[in-house]
Amino acid sequence: MNISSILVNAGPQQIAAVEAGLATLAGVEVHAVSEEGRMIVTIESDGDRETTQTYEAIQQLPGVMSLAMVYHHFEPDPEKES
Repeated sequence: MNISSILVNAGPQQIAAVEAGLATLAGVEVHAVSEEGRMIVTIESDGDRETTQTYEAIQQLPGVMSLAMVYHHFEPDPEKES
């Protein structure tokens, strides 16, 4: 399992639209939003490929001005190792 934390920046008028777009992406959760449009978001996925695809999908959401990966952690899934 991959767990990543990212900082998403949206224009103040696009906050609701970006949050709605993020809500449609599997494994994505918004944890905090500032009035200026900064959002703390996590991505949980099964592997690097899925994390990268989700990251790229977030970049393409209308209203997203920028995003930056802050933290990335990989942990083997004990159920899949058996």
